[in-house]
Amino acid sequence: MIEWSLMSSTLPLPPAGYRELALGHREEIGRYLAADPPLSSELTFTNLFIWRHHYRPLWRVEGGFLLLICHPPDQEPFALRPVGSGDPSLALEGLVRDLEGLTGAPSIRRVEGEFVERLPRPERFLIQEDPANSDYVYLARDLIELKGRKYEKKRGHLHRFLRNQPFEYAELTQESAGSLLDLQETWCRIRDCQADPELVDEDRAVFEALTHFPELGFAGGLIRLRDRVEAFSLGERLNPRTAVIHIEKANPGIDGLYAAINQRFAQEAWSGVEFINREQDLGLPNLKKAKLSYHPHHQVIKYTLTPV
Repeated sequence: MIEWSLMSSTLPLPPAGYRELALGHREEIGRYLAADPPLSSELTFTNLFIWRHHYRPLWRVEGGFLLLICHPPDQEPFALRPVGSGDPSLALEGLVRDLEGLTGAPSIRRVEGEFVERLPRPERFLIQEDPANSDYVYLARDLIELKGRKYEKKRGHLHRFLRNQPFEYAELTQESAGSLLDLQETWCRIRDCQADPELVDEDRAVFEALTHFPELGFAGGLIRLRDRVEAFSLGERLNPRTAVIHIEKANPGIDGLYAAINQRFAQEAWSGVEFINREQDLGLPNLKKAKLSYHPHHQVIKYTLTPV
């Protein structure tokens, strides 16, 4: 078991009116997200909650907008863009003011291009693209059907798995969540998560997601081979047209298993949406290559806004 206690948990004194994010805030925060449906994968309650030990989000409401500040250990605090309907001018100024009380380098990060386009005063900010955190978005039918020459290799991986591996696909339930934690522990032993702080944080996020599955209300799917869970995927609606996949894990020793859980979860859980957001590549070449191999329909380009 990973020693999560090695991670720093001490928060600085938050600005006035801010609260640490907790499970009981889901309904209130959800109202703002429903009123201003995001394109960015960060802006779901589930994502904020399961990664809260890393990003340590703080939140408050001002002028009908949800304001979010994150303060990862050993990093400068930053804000996410205001969430709400209407003119965000006052909310943006409030975020900048609050950040200035925490850091000498205030910034608003992971901001979708759609929000940048409607900035009331773009000259107020230096606007810089953030390719490492831009999301990859796919047509759901492409991930389900894998049609055409561009998906030939993916179909090959999937068909080999289907021919060689008798398996069972099932929806995630509260009862099966513990089996997914067993797979996560095995995966971490194989990948030596303890040696990589980012994998330690991801392991905690998976634990938080699975142990709070009923309360968070996301969807999950799993694949069993010989009565043992060997792959799973977790996701939820991001906006009316899009689902987002937050976590996907498979036994790396089983050929075609990642292709199988990707295709089957899309088919079983997300056939009713137009798009599937599979989050960012974090600037990692291998992750970028994997995401491009599924031929995204488009990217949600994100930006960092720095007040000038």
